[in-house]
Amino acid sequence: MGNPSDYLESCIRELSRLPGIGPKSASRLAFHILSMPKERVNDLSRSMLELKENISFCRICGGISDRDICTVCSDGTRDRGLLCVVEEPRDVLTIEGTGKYNGLYHVLNGLISPLDGIGPDELNISGLLERLRESGVKEIILALNPTVEGDATTLYLTKLLRPIGIKVTRIAHGLPVGADLEYTDTATIVKSIEGRVEV
Repeated sequence: MGNPSDYLESCIRELSRLPGIGPKSASRLAFHILSMPKERVNDLSRSMLELKENISFCRICGGISDRDICTVCSDGTRDRGLLCVVEEPRDVLTIEGTGKYNGLYHVLNGLISPLDGIGPDELNISGLLERLRESGVKEIILALNPTVEGDATTLYLTKLLRPIGIKVTRIAHGLPVGADLEYTDTATIVKSIEGRVEV
């Protein structure tokens, strides 16, 4: 790599491998990095390495943590009767960001997707069942995306969990706040009507 443009092309290529980053965005990011002071570039690269080296997964819920047990699972003030089941660790951060949920979490690490060869055995469902045997969970909230895979996983888990005698609920799906019915797709309107609540 003697030519400076080879270094730039290498950076653009690596950045474009990130999800949601196409070649144009990767190029903009590479040029931005090039214009940054060296100290900030060092800080950025160090923070990425530290993230990779120090963050792992909580052995209880499967969420991200820099310890064996995450801060949510180790927090004695959380409602231990409420367990929110999510697809990925980032979903925990999204729900925590609302500041409105005080229960525990369980991360499935995916959704049932027969077309992709992902069945129930590939998900963290056995860990969920093990947790239910050892805890006083009274309600499970299924907070899975309203996709075909999310619906299939919800249906599977509901059939699996109902006989245990634990209340199983699902987050409401429907119109976002401020949405206009005229521009809303049919599936969302149907979900909104099906998920209606009494006022």
